[in-house]
Amino acid sequence: MTTTQEKHVKKKVNKLPAGPRDNLWVQTIWAIINPIDWLEAMEARYGDVFLAPPLAGFPSQVIISNPQAIQDIFAANSHQFISGPGNKTIQPIVGANSLLLQDGEQHLQKRKLLLPPFHGERMRTYGLHMRDITEKVMSKIKPGQQFVARHVMQEISLNIILQTIFGLNEGERYQQIRQILSVMLDSFNNPLSVSFLFFKSLQVNLGKLTPWGNFLQQRERLNQLLYQEIGDRRKKSSVAEDILSLLLSARDESGQAMTDEELRDELMTMLFAGHETTATALAWAMYWIHFIPEIHQKLLQELNSIDIINTDPTEIVRLPYLNAVCSETLRIYPIVFFTQARVLQAPMQLMDYELPKGQMLSPCIYLTHHRPDIYPEPKRFKPERFLERQFSPYEYMPFGGGNRRCLGITFALFEMKLVLANLLSHHSFTLLEKQPLQPARRGVTFTPAGGVRLMVNN
Repeated sequence: MTTTQEKHVKKKVNKLPAGPRDNLWVQTIWAIINPIDWLEAMEARYGDVFLAPPLAGFPSQVIISNPQAIQDIFAANSHQFISGPGNKTIQPIVGANSLLLQDGEQHLQKRKLLLPPFHGERMRTYGLHMRDITEKVMSKIKPGQQFVARHVMQEISLNIILQTIFGLNEGERYQQIRQILSVMLDSFNNPLSVSFLFFKSLQVNLGKLTPWGNFLQQRERLNQLLYQEIGDRRKKSSVAEDILSLLLSARDESGQAMTDEELRDELMTMLFAGHETTATALAWAMYWIHFIPEIHQKLLQELNSIDIINTDPTEIVRLPYLNAVCSETLRIYPIVFFTQARVLQAPMQLMDYELPKGQMLSPCIYLTHHRPDIYPEPKRFKPERFLERQFSPYEYMPFGGGNRRCLGITFALFEMKLVLANLLSHHSFTLLEKQPLQPARRGVTFTPAGGVRLMVNN
């Protein structure tokens, strides 16, 4: 390399990207209370790769919405990063053994153990459960009755999770798990209460009448129920189709089964990640479908072209416009705004930056999904964009990407499409919201403010 070339390289490569450096408390409060406004302001000021200062209990992190940079991260050797530290916020909920907190070979082996139940012929059986549960829940709501979509979708999704994971659809334990899990998740349903997840200094048990003390009490009650269910299942010789039964029979490469503690943490991960997130996505979908009448009309036309009751669930989920509506729902307001963060285990050159070991990288789903060069009119809900072109996994990533891509993506999309298909084919709804809805923080996810008020017409 010539001296001139060396000077050019040195001039081009920066140590770290630019980002805000002052008023950390102001930045933290802004980011927690109004993350969309903060993210868009930072991107406008510093570009699509910027350095966020230590906020909300996290170290400084490089926030990325440049597709080429995201591709470089997702395609890099998995040993280049660890991701467990980036998920420490949810450890009190899912436990230290959760797949979300594992790295390296341990993460790889756990993914292999957990992947099979979410694929294959059993998805058809799960689909039938999803259809029946949707109708059972909706049968409780009479014509002319108003309801909050997120609450009803949460009930549908939780019943689906309990049926498919545990094989439970009735009984005292089933009712107790339902009740306690809902109370636990409601513990973090606003920006103030979610601070207990972000700031470890607030996680002090001062009794059941305090937020953290109440959460710990509910978690202990749920743990007892889960361990009882695991113990009862170990005593049974037959293997059912539910996910817990399949996990109990799973063995790693050395022939070892999962311990009760590992099973508990993975079950909590599925209950947390597979219930709350899908319910929120369904609530958003019901909002957009009824907020824009033309979309409702097009979707109904497609659904009316098939016999929902007698059509194989695997055929229903392949309907093109249904898929486009679900894809656009997850694009415009993704349930989580970031992929799993990566912490560098060795220095890395990313675009024009030279990043040091220990630096946290956070690809931003929300900002990437709102790039006007990829998604013209990004604030507009337009399902047709997913019929007009296919987006790369570095441009569209509602379930993350690389080796940290969500394990339950197939199950989640399957559920989302089937529940919507059954709701819209068998019922008519009126949207009661008078103003456009914005996302509101609920724990580490973002839900439609107010939950989407609807009325059943028939």
